[in-house]
Amino acid sequence: MEIRNIAIIAHVDHGKTTLVDAMLKQTKTFRDNQKEMSQTLIMDSNDLEKEKGITILAKNTSVYYRGTKINIIDTPGHADFGGEVERTINMADGAILLVDAAEGPLPQTKFVLKKALQSGLKIILVINKVDKKDARPAEILSQVEDLFLDLAEDSSSLHFVTLYAVGRDGKAFFNCPEKYSDDGHDDLQPLFETILKEVPNSVVNEDKPFQMLISTLDYDNYVGKLCIGKVHQGVLKKDQPIILVENQKVIGSYKAQKLYTTVGLQRQEVNEVSSGDIVTIAGIPQLTIGQTVCDPVLPESLPTIAVSEPTIKISLGANTSPFSGREGKYCTSRQIRERLMKEKEVNLGLRIEDDPQTGKFVVSGRGELHLAILIESMRREGYEMEVSKPQVIYKKVNNELCEPYEEVTIEVDKEFVGLVNEEMGKRRAIMIDHKETSQNSTVRLIFKISSQNLLGIRNSLLTKTRGTVQISSYFLGFEKTGPKMGSLRNGALIATKSGTTLSYGLINAQERGVLFVGMGVEVYEGMIVGLASRTDDIEVNVCKAKQLTNNRSKGEGVTAALTPATILNLEQSLDFINDDELLEVTPLNLRLRKKLLTESERRVQRRQDR
Repeated sequence: MEIRNIAIIAHVDHGKTTLVDAMLKQTKTFRDNQKEMSQTLIMDSNDLEKEKGITILAKNTSVYYRGTKINIIDTPGHADFGGEVERTINMADGAILLVDAAEGPLPQTKFVLKKALQSGLKIILVINKVDKKDARPAEILSQVEDLFLDLAEDSSSLHFVTLYAVGRDGKAFFNCPEKYSDDGHDDLQPLFETILKEVPNSVVNEDKPFQMLISTLDYDNYVGKLCIGKVHQGVLKKDQPIILVENQKVIGSYKAQKLYTTVGLQRQEVNEVSSGDIVTIAGIPQLTIGQTVCDPVLPESLPTIAVSEPTIKISLGANTSPFSGREGKYCTSRQIRERLMKEKEVNLGLRIEDDPQTGKFVVSGRGELHLAILIESMRREGYEMEVSKPQVIYKKVNNELCEPYEEVTIEVDKEFVGLVNEEMGKRRAIMIDHKETSQNSTVRLIFKISSQNLLGIRNSLLTKTRGTVQISSYFLGFEKTGPKMGSLRNGALIATKSGTTLSYGLINAQERGVLFVGMGVEVYEGMIVGLASRTDDIEVNVCKAKQLTNNRSKGEGVTAALTPATILNLEQSLDFINDDELLEVTPLNLRLRKKLLTESERRVQRRQDR
């Protein structure tokens, strides 16, 4: 049997997972009465993926078409999860590049295509969503061709097949339809035929000793750790001896206790796996991504997975607030360390180091979203912790201090262009391009900006554009450090007393800024309860009760209305905090606080800083 291994790559929200849905359904992977036949985004099984509407973890599935097995790898489109793309793209021999027929190639399109071309994959371009009113497939094709010319390192990469599709309806075309109609006659046959024709057969070197690079890890309650990867060469049978190799050194000898291949979304146990297939092996208790499983007669490791370095870091440690241990199941440094080390095994884009000065952990990742997803995942698992302000990672290049720079693409309505330019100007950004999109009511702005000055941009622009802005970025590399922006945030409203918030104290406090807490909320001294209306911090007593007397006067009992509190989510909270502040994260609450909780401690610190 022949095997084709193909990755689906695209910018965020260009239709990768929706296309995989259609491929699974049209190949009769599910029975007609199975629940998956009525579901959408079947591959996005993680709760956070469903909530955010994005793919976070790369996953593989398989379908059968005309007797050929097609392994499909659904990859994330967001650059923050580039480690997922890098660790799984080596399992593929071809890639479907999906591009929106109206939006065209965007920063993450450039990112994923660059990774695919570096891996030498055969590219099939699919211009998706050709049914949109503002679709412009001919213009988009020209833009993608320009992108290939910019990124291709070999002339052979410039020869690619182009298809057109409406992934939502499960239809693909060799030629773009002049007038699209959902008549139920067309399907994805052109795509399947192109995959069989263009992507090389993965079944090669079956007669050679077994070798497989570990690309993914999983865990099974019955058989323990599982390693997943594409069989590079050879055949492996159940209970056959295997060895684990890293950097040409044998780490241990084991037995292949169980072997699995993917059928649809399910793992199916088999007695033998062979070259070219994406398989799962049980029987090795300690392993990491990038190691090689091979036959004892050939103890050679395959080339390891190259992973781009992180650009953003945070400090993460056990919660030290007065409320520590109240709401979390796992609260100690030891428990947090164990969880982070477990994450490090599967999350290639992550770096975790001990900070001997503070006893905390320095966690480095690809971007704010990458780190926020880790924190949110830990929070949902019952972990309680405190997190510092995100900082960029600097490094020396040719004895010069350099910082990461990014290309940012912002799509916004014309009426907000001035506000966006003003905000980017404050952040020392350089405009690269300014053009109207095909919709004519929106403008696409492209800037070059340092990652340091980019921190917090998403929430700031969403507020100024009433939630209509679309922002995406592309990592350019490390360059000489540039000018830093000044502080764009006012001071904080800081609670002076511990207790439960009362309406009298809140009404007095709201005159001095915007509140983050409502009535009946437990607070402690040094906790941030709002954003001040001036640049300096303001101390407020939100637990203050009205003094009661027996005297009555005209207008007694008439008070100002209490404005509803502004509740910040995790990403907004990370953007909000300053260097002298922390974010307390528990399964039930997010609390902003000062590092030094009492005013006397903060006063001493200010004197030392002068």
